[in-house]
Amino acid sequence: MTGMRDFHIGNRSRLASRLPRKSFALVLSGKAPRATADEFYPFKPDRNFYYLTGLKRENFFVLLVKDESEVEEMLFIEEPQPDIEKWVGRRMTRDEAVAVSGIPVVFYERELKTILNKVIHEKALKTAFFDLERLTFEEPQNQIHSLVSEFREKYPHIQIESLHYPLRDLRVKKQGIELEQIRGAVALTRLGIDEILRNLRPGLYEYQMEALFNYVIMNNGAEGNAFKTIVASGPNGVILHYVENQRRMKKNELVLLDLGARFEGYNADVSRTFPVGGTFTPRQRELYELVLKVQEEVLQIMKKGTLFSELNLKAVEVFTRELLATGLIEKPEEVSKYYYHGVGHYLGLDTHDIGARDIPLEPGMVITLEPGVYVSEEAIGIRIEDDILITEEGPVVLTRDIPKEIHEIEAIMKNQ
Repeated sequence: MTGMRDFHIGNRSRLASRLPRKSFALVLSGKAPRATADEFYPFKPDRNFYYLTGLKRENFFVLLVKDESEVEEMLFIEEPQPDIEKWVGRRMTRDEAVAVSGIPVVFYERELKTILNKVIHEKALKTAFFDLERLTFEEPQNQIHSLVSEFREKYPHIQIESLHYPLRDLRVKKQGIELEQIRGAVALTRLGIDEILRNLRPGLYEYQMEALFNYVIMNNGAEGNAFKTIVASGPNGVILHYVENQRRMKKNELVLLDLGARFEGYNADVSRTFPVGGTFTPRQRELYELVLKVQEEVLQIMKKGTLFSELNLKAVEVFTRELLATGLIEKPEEVSKYYYHGVGHYLGLDTHDIGARDIPLEPGMVITLEPGVYVSEEAIGIRIEDDILITEEGPVVLTRDIPKEIHEIEAIMKNQ
């Protein structure tokens, strides 16, 4: 507990050092949206809020107020309501919130607007920071956007800035305790994949492999899945985000797995492609080795100083060369017919973690490496994905113990 609390205290300190004088930053934990009737979707705390506090409860707020150089930290939590707690469970107490977060000043969330108004006027604050990230222009307003709209009306003299960018720059380089959690997620993911390899055979359904993976990781301590598991057999393998998992698997076809466990808030993200019948056909072997070759050549440039954008350029270069050699394409511009996604993304608290894509790689970054080839006319989809830690000495493959070489895969399936 102490190590994690110190981690979150340090994160708040590093964020505060990036804030200008006479400013404040407000971060919300979020609220689960309603699914239907009186059912709600499972709650997941805002990752920035968790990064700063270690807390995983709904309707919490953390407020950082920077006057000159000194910084005040305040936490706002839900007030205990015994009648409601009989239905939904006990709410966190002030002492419990302090023990996890290390924030000594705790109020109830109903006091937020009053206290915020007080500090704005007493300290003559000039700038407000909120996490204003939007993935698309059409994305509907969430809790923070609604709050900011109200804030603009009440305090038109205060400049509003986005907190997304300073937090993005902090989170992109992982600290030691974060790497421990990612390694834990990887270890659980390996257990699940090993169990799939031992049980995979023709006649089973995709959802049975998903259920097996889920059981193994949860039974061994995972918080849950990093994302919805993909089990894509035969023609489904060419669909990048196929998640129905309803097809019955057949002999002489491949199944593409894209899955990961979540451990202590952090994620693994691994793709493997296995022969349902236990043996790769010559054509499957040819294309599988092609994808491995792309992965190996991109891995060689995953070093300190390489631009993130150069990784996919390298993948396209190798795919083009190899696909021309196989005869699948006749012109370089045709490569996008068989390779149509980026070669990697940041990994951490989010599976697609935040981080700029136009910066050089630095030690502490964790990036997926996931080349894939998708030949719809042959019902073959192959993706091989590993999680890579950038270090001063070069790339470290965190998922290296999860089988991916053809001889390893076939040997394990032969002895199942």
